Amino acid sequence: MVAMAQTVPEKTIQIPVSVFESADSKEDLEDWLMSHDSDFVEELRQIKVQAEAGEGRPLSELAKKWNIKP
Repeated sequence: MVAMAQTVPEKTIQIPVSVFESADSKEDLEDWLMSHDSDFVEELRQIKVQAEAGEGRPLSELAKKWNIKP
């Protein structure tokens, strides 16, 4: 028997079993996924720096870009 290399399809996400089992809702899983999205986290950091400098962007702009509810 030949072992085949296991590949992850392009549109597949991986969530640790402990996270999946402890999630109470789809929103909990979405929160976990967003918190592990480096682009999203970096943008939040930039927004925080801008806000501390007295600058800012509307929350609706970020919500629309990331498809989240404000």
